[in-house]
Amino acid sequence: MAWIYLLAAGVLEIVWAFAMKQSDGFSKLTPSIITLVGMIGSFWLLALAMRSLPLGTAYTIWTGIGAVGAFIIGIVFLAEQVNAMRIAAAVLIVSGLVLMKVSSA
Repeated sequence: MAWIYLLAAGVLEIVWAFAMKQSDGFSKLTPSIITLVGMIGSFWLLALAMRSLPLGTAYTIWTGIGAVGAFIIGIVFLAEQVNAMRIAAAVLIVSGLVLMKVSSA
């Protein structure tokens, strides 16, 4: 169950990061509220996952999901730059997440 909480926490991290961008510096109400609710939910689910997962594993995977997810959202929805180095960086992050998961049996 901890891994499901962690995955959900990572997805909410992507949601709040995107909403924060859309809030235009917290000047738009709806995206600002989504940001705050998403943050609270993400932290809460991360805390639940940390009840049984090691700190290093949970935090690394949580931030990795958020980082790679925000990277993909930026490319798909915000027309952010795509180049070989940025893609390589995302692949390295995902590789690290896989290694972290495999090493925390």
